[in-house]
Formats: sequence, structure tokens, C-alpha cells
Amino acid sequence: MRILFVIDDLGSGGAQRQLVELALGFTALGHQISFLTYHPESFFFANLKNAKIPVTCIINENYLNRFIKMRRFIRKGNFNAVISFLQASNFICELAGFPFRKWKLVVGERSANPNILKSAKLMIYRFFHFGADYIVSNSEANMKIVKSINPFLSTSKCKIIYNIIDSGKWHPSNEYIPRRNGKLKLAIAARHQSLKNLNGLVEAVALLSQDEKSKIGIEWYGDRIDEPNPESSFIEAKNLIKRYRLEDIFSFFPATKSISQKIQQADIVGLFSFYEGFPNTICEGMACSKPVICSAVSDIPLMLSYNEKLIFDPTQIESIRNTLSYVIALTNEQLITIGQTNLKLAKENFNKETILNKYLDLIRSKN
Repeated sequence: MRILFVIDDLGSGGAQRQLVELALGFTALGHQISFLTYHPESFFFANLKNAKIPVTCIINENYLNRFIKMRRFIRKGNFNAVISFLQASNFICELAGFPFRKWKLVVGERSANPNILKSAKLMIYRFFHFGADYIVSNSEANMKIVKSINPFLSTSKCKIIYNIIDSGKWHPSNEYIPRRNGKLKLAIAARHQSLKNLNGLVEAVALLSQDEKSKIGIEWYGDRIDEPNPESSFIEAKNLIKRYRLEDIFSFFPATKSISQKIQQADIVGLFSFYEGFPNTICEGMACSKPVICSAVSDIPLMLSYNEKLIFDPTQIESIRNTLSYVIALTNEQLITIGQTNLKLAKENFNKETILNKYLDLIRSKN
């Protein structure tokens, strides 16, 4: 089949990573895949180039002209199916199908941002989901928001498909030894945005006892740290780290294509966001047999219900501190046991072949 993938850009975000993983999986199955974007960020471009997947980027500051060119590209591409991720891309693809289309359209909702319920623009985007064959969310929490905005959507059109994880890349390390340098190494892979709550993490670490502080090291991998004008929340967090004298605990690195190795080398994986769709980094940490700690967002409380101490309220600094204190006190044996439980859950929920088949079933359906 000829399948077009549409998204805003190929930056280092979670939605981009998931769409690229789907594209690579479909290519391996023999399908003819193309990409359409409208912003130049290219973190994942090399992955597609190596797989000989063509990428068309339509850059035009005039929204109407951009839409006209993208609509023309989609309608003249003779595609069997179009899969888009993120709200603006979904909106463009849904409008491109009017007044009629011959291709299947699957749009992906990837964020459980509560601001969707407060923004007329974001709500209008969801009303146009009538123009898609299927709306796929990677969490029950996200789909609940979509249905609250557009309650007339048919239940049969709304599907939950969790994130895809390539076990060839994301797997346990054979050489894992907890606390190799005497400290618990916490790895975080996230863009530097205020919603990722770096400030909350810094404040929580500042509340730890001196003994606890001496037992943890935090490595954050994310973009926007080397730009001339870094994200303001990142600057604020750096100032807090200096004020609380936590420089020996926090280390910051750019986003890297070798993040799987960094996670395999970590003792624990964390995410502190105020909201998420279903965070890739938590899925990937679990697939690497790592304990994970995370905000009580999306479907994370359901996934980690076997141990509620691994979950915290991102708006409450004490809650974050309590979770950090809990994992710092875990023995190496307990860390390994939790990691093994997570690996089992990852195999059950994020299997690559299963996820690919779920999307292909939607494309092949006769609805």
C-alpha cells in the first residue's frame, strides 16, 4: 500500500518518534511510505533517509497558501491511506478530504493537554474529526478529552493504541549493575518546556536530606539548551540549581539519537510533566527493564498501579520529593525486581508487531 504520514516537523518530539517508528515498521513490511511536513526541524530525517523514505517539506509562512499546497500534494498522491499526528496536521488532512476522498484517513491524538478544554481553536480542531475514518489516541485519558469536546463521535471510530516500542532497540542491558558509581542515576529525556516541570524537580531535590542528595545523580537529555535564547523555564531552573547548590546532582545534555544507550546505563527513568499523552520515555524505560517514576498523568496510574509510590502529583513538590526519597531508599535487588515487572508490562502493551497490525487493520477495514 501507498501510505502518507503527515506531521508538522521531524523534530525530537515524542509524536515524531512514534510516527517515524510506524513508518519504519510499515516499510519493513513492504509498504510504500512517504512523509509530508511543513516545518524544517529534522532530528529524525536521517532515520527516514536511511530507510529510503521520501520526505516532502512544504514551507510557507502564509497559512492559506501552505494548506493549498499540502491539500494538492495529498489529493494528487494516489495514496491508499494517510496517517497524521498532532492537531494542526490532523486538521489539514481532514480538510484535504473534503468534499470527497478515496483514501483512508487515520488521525492521531497525542496530547492530554487540559488547555484543549479552554481554547476555542483547539476545540474546533476536534470537531473536524468527523472527516476522519478513525481517531487514534495513545491513552484513555486523551480520548476522554476528545469525546468530551466532540461527544457525537462514533465510538467505533475512536481507538486506543498505545505507543510502539522496537524491542531491537529498547531492551535490557546485559551489563546492568545498579549504582555502578555509588549513586542512583536518574535519566530524563524531555524537551525543555515549562510543562516538563524541571523547576518542580529542582525544588523537590532541594527538599531531600543531605544524605539522600549524596545518593542521586540526575541526567536530563533534551533540546533547547545550546540555543542563543534557551527556554525561559530552563534558565529559571538553572538559577534554582545554583541557588540551592545542586550543581553536583544535575547534568544537562542535548537530545541524542543514542538515548536508548543512556537509558540502559541509567538506574531509573523519570518524567515530571504536568500533562502528557502517553510518554515515550516511560514506555522505553519499561522496555529496558528499568524502574520508572512519573507524574500521575495520562494512563500512567493505570500502568503503574502495582506500586503507587512510583507515581506523584506534579503540582505538589512534597509528592515529588516523597517519590524520590522512596526510590533512593530501594535496594539494588528491589530496583531489579521493579524493572522486571516493567519489562513484562512493556512486552504486553507496546509490542511492535501488535501495534503495526492494529494500524493496518484500521487502514484495511471496510467502514
